[in-house]
Amino acid sequence: MAASTATEPSTPAPPLGWVDRQLARVLLDERDLLMVRVLAALTLVLPPWVAVLFVAPTWLTLVLALPYWATVYLGFGGRYMLMLHALCHRRAFKPRFQWLETWAMWGIAPLFGNTPNSFYVHHLGMHHAEENGPHDLSSTLPYQRDRLAHFLHYYLRFFLFGYLHFPRYFLLRRRMKLLRKWLVGEASWLGVTLALASVDWAFAVVVLVVPMCLIRWFAMCGNFAQHAFVDVTQPENPWRVSNCLTDTPYNQKCYNDGYHIVHHLFPGMHWTEMPGWYEQHRDEFARHDAVVFSGIRNNQQMWFLLMTQQYDVLARHLVDFRGRTHDERVSFLKSRVRGQSGPIRGWLEWEAGAGVPRA
Repeated sequence: MAASTATEPSTPAPPLGWVDRQLARVLLDERDLLMVRVLAALTLVLPPWVAVLFVAPTWLTLVLALPYWATVYLGFGGRYMLMLHALCHRRAFKPRFQWLETWAMWGIAPLFGNTPNSFYVHHLGMHHAEENGPHDLSSTLPYQRDRLAHFLHYYLRFFLFGYLHFPRYFLLRRRMKLLRKWLVGEASWLGVTLALASVDWAFAVVVLVVPMCLIRWFAMCGNFAQHAFVDVTQPENPWRVSNCLTDTPYNQKCYNDGYHIVHHLFPGMHWTEMPGWYEQHRDEFARHDAVVFSGIRNNQQMWFLLMTQQYDVLARHLVDFRGRTHDERVSFLKSRVRGQSGPIRGWLEWEAGAGVPRA
């Protein structure tokens, strides 16, 4: 039974109203209506906010910073980031409306802190190519995934060394088109940021610089949680490289991102089909002893539960395919967050020169 909406697989698709029918005209697939709704809302809300901050005096820009960031991240953060994720994997807009994708990736992305093209290049060119392996800059394998100190190392390594790791990786892999795409996006963001800073430093910091720091924190929290339970004894097993979150409104709003195992098995699968595929293949999840949670709100809550080591809560939400007791569930989950080859060791691979083999 394939899901036709972003809700649970058994929920029938409601009839479209007049506004939605007009919005759907820009789409290749009507199932992506959520994307154009979110993009329309972002276009109506964020540019006016940015205009106010640009004309405001410095003191008022700084006063308005917190409500602006709350609007961006609490109002739209997950919905936008997972829209961007879905757009990276599948075209959504008809050819004559491709400018909407450009607007999403170049116009809206920097307001959330994403430098243009960077998410696409990292996510498709490295993360999925390496499947969370040791050459993926966002790999969780070397880390003890329930330790805040390890997460801070993970975040700072990505934040501080990414500008060295990215070009080195794509040069060695000889993926020059992706490297050029990344460089163009980074140079464009830097040029615009410096130009705006020369006019109004507070505006540039509030609208571009701080969001760039924040989104990398939020994104790394999410990725750390999604790949917290990778089985280091079978790190190439797609059933054990990630986890799933079911029975949560997060999936309805964020393109079924909770079905992350399904996504890694079939990166090109349309996001509306993932809940149905999961329901049809629960026996496969059981056979592979995959980690699935029911009722965890989202990846940020998962990250918090891991950092605070609330294994009793995690065990209560674990979908138990093996008939384990509560204590056995706790032991199972703890066994799956251990780092590979000891604490924080694998990150040294590329810095020490072993690095990525040439293509």
